[in-house]
Amino acid sequence: MTRHEDRPQDECGVFGVFAPGEDVARLTYYGLFALQHRGQESAGIAVSDGSQIMVFKDMGLVSQVFDEATLNSLTGHMAVGHTRYSTTGSSVWRNAQPTFASTPRGSLALAHNGNLTNTDELEDLLAQRLGRAAKGQVPHKEEMDSSNDTHLVSALMALDDEPLEDVARNLLPRLVGAFSLVFINENTLFAARDPQGVRPLVLGRLDNGWVVASETAAIDIVGGTFVREVEPGEMLRIDESGLHSTHFAPPRPKGCLFEYVYVARPDTVISGRRIHNVRVKIGKILAEEAPADADLVIPVPESGIPGAIGFAAESGIPFGNGLVKNSYVGRTFIQPTQSLRNMGIRLKLNPLRDVIEGRRLVVVDDSIVRGNTQRQLVRMLREAGAAQVHVRISSPPLEWPCFYGLDFATRAQLIAPGLSVDEICRSIGADSLGYVSLEGLIRATHVSKENLCRACFDGEYPIPVPHGAATEMGLNAEEAPASCSSYSNAEFDRGEDES
Repeated sequence: MTRHEDRPQDECGVFGVFAPGEDVARLTYYGLFALQHRGQESAGIAVSDGSQIMVFKDMGLVSQVFDEATLNSLTGHMAVGHTRYSTTGSSVWRNAQPTFASTPRGSLALAHNGNLTNTDELEDLLAQRLGRAAKGQVPHKEEMDSSNDTHLVSALMALDDEPLEDVARNLLPRLVGAFSLVFINENTLFAARDPQGVRPLVLGRLDNGWVVASETAAIDIVGGTFVREVEPGEMLRIDESGLHSTHFAPPRPKGCLFEYVYVARPDTVISGRRIHNVRVKIGKILAEEAPADADLVIPVPESGIPGAIGFAAESGIPFGNGLVKNSYVGRTFIQPTQSLRNMGIRLKLNPLRDVIEGRRLVVVDDSIVRGNTQRQLVRMLREAGAAQVHVRISSPPLEWPCFYGLDFATRAQLIAPGLSVDEICRSIGADSLGYVSLEGLIRATHVSKENLCRACFDGEYPIPVPHGAATEMGLNAEEAPASCSSYSNAEFDRGEDES
């Protein structure tokens, strides 16, 4: 698979369920289907029956990895599941999740959504605990032999002979970055969210148990009832005695703003707001801030649809479907030829000539990463007879890479840095180009600016980013954000526990 594709790449989806007497493997399977959009490289499920944990995972989509025979073999009373898009580590089988590790107390299976930024310090910590002199020397066990941060967390949790809850409570304050974790031992399901709550994590109730998931849509699909979001800095323990809450760090909310733009499903609820409604509101604000004289508003399916609905409603320009999406074109592990790769968007979208011919179009999309998609789209619409193509984007220009779980390109590969909106417009060949403002986007979420991570738009990183990571992302010393710094344990105080 080609890395840094010209779309914002999702991160991962996590799911956990504790439900004695239920088919937890199948519930997890359905939950992962609801989270497929968050990761399409690999999928996995770990199930515990109280005496042992069984894990099955493989490369591919959820429907490709699991079949009836596999699900029937995964029996137990609780499970965790994962869909993966790699943001750290390569796209290979050993990096598929959930991870599995043997511990002095039994077994551990763990799934992670996010990205840690202090892996060097964690590798040092692991080396110290292993009694090794050199940094980065990890156990040569298959479950710990990987290049991603999830296995590093698993390795650290697997070393101590204390109860897993105590191990986690001591380790979680030392993790820096974005993390939403679900993990199990033989008898208990745990869920934890970083103190900033960058990546979403929610709690739901089943008739005979509990469920945690990256999005409320996954709770809906398994017939659960949404209870609340897991709080930033909170760890949940779920066992036969019920639900228990502990705070391992004080909350400093900085939810990812891009979840509202693109990542989350439109039927998901974040901070009390349905994502579809937020995106419609963004479209309305976009029409106010960047109006266009046109005959028809069309979306780039699927993520551009709510914004186009809002733009049409606010502007009074009719809404229409001018592009047909091929639903069967997604990620593939068969690398296309260069000629097919150059065709790009034509493999996924086809214009309806009868709808767009001779018309002045407003084309609403969620974001522009490198500009290749919009460039090909504008060309295709002109070839199909569009009189004018006015591109409108439901997010501000993407100026900075993400260190917290989204696979944005390096800054040098983003189109926006160093170019004006008019220059980007000329680059993609549109008649006009307009972005929603950062203030307008934030207003649509109904969340205060101080409680949102906006780093990909304004370069203000809420969590320390190592200078080494910034360099790898293509930021030189002058460009590195002011908040980039080395990690210090003193920066993160541990919170009080509560039952």
